[in-house]
Amino acid sequence: MPGPLRSFLAEPRPPGCPPLTWRDWLLVAVCAAAAVLESVFRPDMPHRVAAVVLAVGLTPMLLIRRSRPLLAVTVTFAVTLIAPVFTGNVPPEEYSLVYLLVLLYALFRWGSGREAALGLAVIVVKQLVSFGVGQVDASDTVGGTALTVAVLALGAAARYRSGARARELDQVRLRERERLARDLHDTVAHHVSAMAIRAQAGLATAGTDPDAAAAALRLIESEAKEALTELRTVVRALRTDEPDAPRLADLSDLAQGAGPRVEIEVGAGLGAVAPPVGAALYRIAQEAITNARRHARGATRITVRVAAEGAQVRLRVDDDGAAHGPPRSGSSTASGYGVSGMRERAELLGGTCTAGPGPDRGWYVEAVLPA
Repeated sequence: MPGPLRSFLAEPRPPGCPPLTWRDWLLVAVCAAAAVLESVFRPDMPHRVAAVVLAVGLTPMLLIRRSRPLLAVTVTFAVTLIAPVFTGNVPPEEYSLVYLLVLLYALFRWGSGREAALGLAVIVVKQLVSFGVGQVDASDTVGGTALTVAVLALGAAARYRSGARARELDQVRLRERERLARDLHDTVAHHVSAMAIRAQAGLATAGTDPDAAAAALRLIESEAKEALTELRTVVRALRTDEPDAPRLADLSDLAQGAGPRVEIEVGAGLGAVAPPVGAALYRIAQEAITNARRHARGATRITVRVAAEGAQVRLRVDDDGAAHGPPRSGSSTASGYGVSGMRERAELLGGTCTAGPGPDRGWYVEAVLPA
C-alpha cells in the first residue's frame, strides 16, 4: 500500500467536533418543513407522497452527520438507491433533498480517514448502480458526480484549514513559552546572583559584625521569596494551556474511539500508585492502543490489564490481530518512536517495558513499574 494512502487511512477524526445542539434539531425541522411545503406547492411532482416520505425520513441523519458520518452517508445513499424500486425505477425529484449535501461535507470534514474512504466507496457504488439500472442518465451522473466531488473537496479544505490553524496556534504558544522560559531564566539568575553576593558579604562580616551578617541573611530571605514568587507566576503561565496529568482512573477514556473494541481491566490495590507512575501507565496504554488500532490486521479486540504485584504495577496490552511477521521498518509497533518512547518513560521511573508478537496472535506491550 502506498505511503500517502496508508497515511490517509490512518488519519484519525479531527479534534473539536461540535456536540449536538438545538441548532441541529432546528436544521432537521427546517429541512422536513421544506420537504412538506415543496410537495404542497408542487402538485405536479412525480410520486409526491414517496418523495415527501423519503425527504422527511432521511432528515434524522443530519443529527449524526458529525458523530457518525459514515453511517449517515451509507444509510442515505442506500435508501435513495432502493427508493426508485417502489416508484417505477424513477428517483423522486424533490429539490429539498439538497440538504443531503451537508452529509457529504461532514464525511470529509469530521470523519476519520477510513470512514472517508469507505464513504467515498459507497458514493461511487451508488452512482454506478443508479446509472447501470437506468435510474439516471449520463448527464445527470456527470453533473451529480461533479457536485459530489466539489462538496467533498469543500469538506476536506475546511478540515485542512482547521488543522493548519490549530498548528499555527500551537507554534505561537510554543514561541511564547520559549520567551517565558528565557524570562524565567533571567529572573532566577538575577535573584540567585544577588543571594550569592549577599551570602559572600555576610560571610566576610560574620566574625566582626554579627548584625551585618544577620542583615545579609534577611536580604537573602527576601530575595529568595521574590524569586519563588516570580518563579510560580511564570510556571503557572507556562502551564495554563496544558491539561492535568492523566491518572489510572482515566484509563476508561481509552475505550472510546473507532476501531477494535477495547476491554480494560484494573485490579484492586492500586490506590497507592504514585501520580507519575499512574500517568506513565496511562501514556503507555494510550500508545499501545493507538498502535494496535493502526497496525493490527483483522483485530477485533484490544485487552488492557493493570494489576498490582507487591511493590510493582504490571500493565499488559494485547490485541487479537493476525499473527505478525518481522516488524515493518518505520512502524510504530516495531522499534519505532512509539515503543522507544514507552521504554524510555518506563526506564525513567525505574521500570521496564517490552513489546513483541503475541504467543498465538497479535501483538503485546507489557510494562512493569514500581508502585
